[in-house]
Amino acid sequence: MTPVIRGVLCGLLLLFALPALARKATGTLIGTVIDSRSHKSLVDVEVTATSLQQSGSWSAKTDTWGSYRMTTLPPGVYTLRFAGKQFYPSIRHQVRVQAGRTQRADASLLPDNSRGEGIEVVITPPPGTRQIIDVASTAAGVNVDQEFIKRIAVARPGGRGGPSRSHESLAGTSNNEEYGVPVANPGPISPNIPNTSYGIGPAGLVESRRAYGVNGPPPGTSVSHASAPTPPAATPVALPAPASPPPAPLVPPNGARFLDMYFKGHGVNPTVNTEEERFSTFSVDTDTASYTLTRAYLERQALPDEQAVRVEEFVNTFDYGYADAEDAPFGVHVEGFPSPVRKGYQVVRIGVKAREVSDAQRKPSHLVFVIDVSGSMNMENRLGLVKHALRMLVEELDERDFVSIVVYGSQARRVLAPTSATQQARLLEAIDGLYSEGSTNAQEGLELGYQIASEHLIPGGINRVILCSDGVANVGVSDADGIWAKVKGFAARGITLSTVGFGMGNYNDALMERLSHVGEGNYAYVDGLKEAHRIFVQNLTGTLQVVAKDVKLQVEFDPKDVSLYRLLGYENRMLTKQQFRDDRVDAGEVGAGHSVTALYEVKLREGASNLGTLRIRYKAPEGGDSKELEMKLPVTALRPSFATAESTTRLAYVAAAFAEKLRGSYWTRPLTYDSLLELWRGVGLKDRQDVSELGDLIRKAAALDQRQDRFESLAPLKSMDYDQAPSVL
Repeated sequence: MTPVIRGVLCGLLLLFALPALARKATGTLIGTVIDSRSHKSLVDVEVTATSLQQSGSWSAKTDTWGSYRMTTLPPGVYTLRFAGKQFYPSIRHQVRVQAGRTQRADASLLPDNSRGEGIEVVITPPPGTRQIIDVASTAAGVNVDQEFIKRIAVARPGGRGGPSRSHESLAGTSNNEEYGVPVANPGPISPNIPNTSYGIGPAGLVESRRAYGVNGPPPGTSVSHASAPTPPAATPVALPAPASPPPAPLVPPNGARFLDMYFKGHGVNPTVNTEEERFSTFSVDTDTASYTLTRAYLERQALPDEQAVRVEEFVNTFDYGYADAEDAPFGVHVEGFPSPVRKGYQVVRIGVKAREVSDAQRKPSHLVFVIDVSGSMNMENRLGLVKHALRMLVEELDERDFVSIVVYGSQARRVLAPTSATQQARLLEAIDGLYSEGSTNAQEGLELGYQIASEHLIPGGINRVILCSDGVANVGVSDADGIWAKVKGFAARGITLSTVGFGMGNYNDALMERLSHVGEGNYAYVDGLKEAHRIFVQNLTGTLQVVAKDVKLQVEFDPKDVSLYRLLGYENRMLTKQQFRDDRVDAGEVGAGHSVTALYEVKLREGASNLGTLRIRYKAPEGGDSKELEMKLPVTALRPSFATAESTTRLAYVAAAFAEKLRGSYWTRPLTYDSLLELWRGVGLKDRQDVSELGDLIRKAAALDQRQDRFESLAPLKSMDYDQAPSVL
């Protein structure tokens, strides 16, 4: 290369690098402004940023969703002023902006009913609030840079050529490794705060709403006169007294805000070439919390957070009427049809049904309920709903069963020692006497619950700790404190843990799910009495009695017959080929009569006669050596069209496609909501309430979803590759 050409190239590289360097040298401020009383988003609020370290000021106005954005701010410490018509102006001090980082600073404005003048509200963020969002860009759409490319790498076990990088990993990947730490993506939970997703930055986090909670401004809010300089620690001055005193504000545990929702995304499974990896292995999952959480969002007129959507939990919510195997622990059901969305692919449904156990055959149980009674649970749809659910459960138990109750607020305490279910009046009295108190000490509650379960163990019976909470925000529940090792150790002794979520706001979905997985139990979310009845009454035996543990599924696709495949969902349950027969690797549990359904998209080679081989590996409930079942998956299980498949197979696909669309999967880009509703109509089963409800939820999502196709600028839909997502390298 000649010196002239080299010089020209260096100049061009420098020219292109300058904007990036400029961005790295400055920071960004984003935030949301809401009405502290109604929690509605506020439009046209003037946000002004000033700093003693900088001359001049920066300003922005909130948009329709109450959001503002300031870019190219020099690093430093800023004071923000929020001014909106008919609201008291608010001041927020000590907002630190760092180069190449995005800082969130929200505000909750008090309505100015008196039209008073000269009053400003000073907002101090709660102690310990984590405010830096570790993304290098928060612009709409996808910002692709080298750091981004590194973060979205998806490794295929056993694949040739190292990690495969593709656009499909953009859809929901999170780098937040701490289950007890809120992600930068709390979805909206108030019916007055629409869901907004602005895009995905290099950390794979989608920005969306974050808002303060109930009963006025957040902790740390004070009021001062604006006529004098306002120091960071302003002296409170009383506002005009309201007509009637408002209830005392609840104190969120650990400084967390009530309307925050914590989720952890796991990306979207890639399409795999069988010549690189023909084995698809995963742990079973019979949880349903993700579907119920989504329903709660949509019924509040908000889209769910994309990271809250787990495809397998949508699919496994529905009953597909699988029959038991007469002489085997599992019945296997296979059927498929041409994909309505993905050209050249077949959808293959694999259903596995565990043996039924009658109520009379159910083992005796000791159920230790660990109940969150912290201040945020003081609502009818939280602690009130817990009490309703427990009353339902008590009526289903009999002389074989014992119930204990532990509650935790600031401290844990025993409310009810192990009591026979025949003493129903005593049980109901204890349940009715539950009340809200203190902050949140979940770890202490769990430890006391496990202690009681251990001291009163029923050998050979069902020994289960059941955590009921609106979300765990206790900083003590972390890897550092060894909670995972403790939960895992008790599970090995036969004391399992199930988690049941109640209410929305201050809700840690990621932690609740993780606790149930480690505790070898299940995870459910209760959004109303109907769901409580389904879990605690209708599915009681299946919820409590495990018939197979450490259940793993593996499909070995035949490369001669199948060229490409993709598993829909189970991203956080994936295992390697080697882990399938490694009995040290924990996997999912299956309750009596429960079924597990998995959907694959497969591309067949011409003349294919066999899809592959299905293997199921499991242990008996009491442990011991694993057993393995195997069966062929014949091509004859495929039907010529969607309409000719069984109605339950069509239902499973619609549930999966709905979840894929909600989480922004690359592979459902061609699927419109109108097309999805048409597929739903083709399911039939309109007499089933759950199927009818699914259609209603699809319609609600269609009315709310204003997201743009995040892949369009990089991979236009009209030229979409149906085999592989385009490489970003």
